Amino acid sequence: MHDDNPEPSARKTSGAGTRQRILDAANELFYSHGIRATSADRIIEQVGITKVTFYRHFRTKSDLVVAYLEQQSAAERAWMESTARGEDPLARARTIAEDIGAASCSPGFRGCAFINAAAEFADPEDPVRIAVAAHRGWMVGLFAEIAAQVGVRDIGSVANQLMILRDGAMVNGYLGDSSSVAGSLEAAFMSILTPA
Repeated sequence: MHDDNPEPSARKTSGAGTRQRILDAANELFYSHGIRATSADRIIEQVGITKVTFYRHFRTKSDLVVAYLEQQSAAERAWMESTARGEDPLARARTIAEDIGAASCSPGFRGCAFINAAAEFADPEDPVRIAVAAHRGWMVGLFAEIAAQVGVRDIGSVANQLMILRDGAMVNGYLGDSSSVAGSLEAAFMSILTPA
């Protein structure tokens, strides 16, 4: 006999699975429409869960935004750390520039998730801004590591310059002529890392 009703265990998803579905919906909606413009109700509706289930995983929308940014940070860190595959630091910088340029030119690109979040949350003490600052601090640290490996004199200044270039490329890719982002960013990185 065929039962059209699945077993209860088949109908339910794990807590971790539900949490990830919420994060996936938040990722899509926050990035496409903005964080403040996306209500918790809209995410709840898209995921197809109850408010109780949503708030069991995220006590507040702010908690969800921080989790979204932490997930974005983990993905970006994994990608940037993958560029260290035995390459010399200049080759690594070129790879990072090329990949940022490619991302900036991809369909659906709407800028850096961290810059976008910072624009929506002005208070530097807000947990969202703290999450943004933590990720950006890590990125400046990575650029400082590359600068040190290249042997530049003022590591901190060079790291900050590379971060500014990265930010500009992300904004340019969204607002400007994205076709030249990768080449321009690579040229700027090399100019800073290998001064004449």
